Amino acid sequence: MKVKAPAKINLALDVYDYKRPDGYHEIESIFQTISIYDEVTIELIENGIELTCEVPEKFASSDPIPCDERNIAYKAAKRFIDENNLEKGCRIHIKKDIPSQAGMGGGSTDAAAVLFCLNKLTGKTFSAPEKLGADVPFFLTGGTAYVFGIGEKIYKINDYSGKIIVIAKGKEGVSTAEAYAEIDNLKNPAHICVKEMVNAINNGEDICSYVGNIFEQAVNLCEVDDIKTKMMKSGAEASCMTGSGSAVFGIFADAEKAQSCAEILENDGYFSQTCEPVSKSFIIIG
Repeated sequence: MKVKAPAKINLALDVYDYKRPDGYHEIESIFQTISIYDEVTIELIENGIELTCEVPEKFASSDPIPCDERNIAYKAAKRFIDENNLEKGCRIHIKKDIPSQAGMGGGSTDAAAVLFCLNKLTGKTFSAPEKLGADVPFFLTGGTAYVFGIGEKIYKINDYSGKIIVIAKGKEGVSTAEAYAEIDNLKNPAHICVKEMVNAINNGEDICSYVGNIFEQAVNLCEVDDIKTKMMKSGAEASCMTGSGSAVFGIFADAEKAQSCAEILENDGYFSQTCEPVSKSFIIIG
């Protein structure tokens, strides 16, 4: 079974000022799937788990992706097989087009795709996907959602569509663990108005004044600032880092301005492309 698994952006993202006893931070966010995809292929085999990855040259050198048991897609397959006591294994091939360490959920969407495909292929289910990664539950639904807790509390809200998104990322990457450690060191952070954005989306109002990400206060990357500046000069209505970084998105109403912005950023050495919000997660292609 072969599926296209989407990336996501956080239109707004806040983190609460405390850490749970289990070590997780609680978040409040608006998640949005976008039309940048990895391609995940799953095949049932007699036993064991085999994983291969195809990573494009454009970000392979700056974003090393483990293609072994460290990969979250491998972990998803193992937990699915173990939980269901399957007397089968699986072969996984991931063709990457979502950069890693970008805050775009590239690993989590691959893991969710593995769970989705194994469910379809075996008829079995899987519990507590949030234990694989905080973003995994969202990718099993996709679209536009108000997400809180550690990512397991997901409420669909009105579809956010009709905009063009430009995504850009430099060579600097941010590990999620490092980003949350920096969140813990913030003194009197300015919190993000996530619920106000929920109301704006549900009422069909402009959201740009509510776009924000608390991680920008914790993760100080020169490339992020440079990309945001170029996006706003190119006509973006809003620009913000997504997730724990380091990719940046810009929201555009004009397709020509968006394409021009993407070309400027690419010429300056950034990974950059245009995309759009999409209302669902997986697209079955084989």
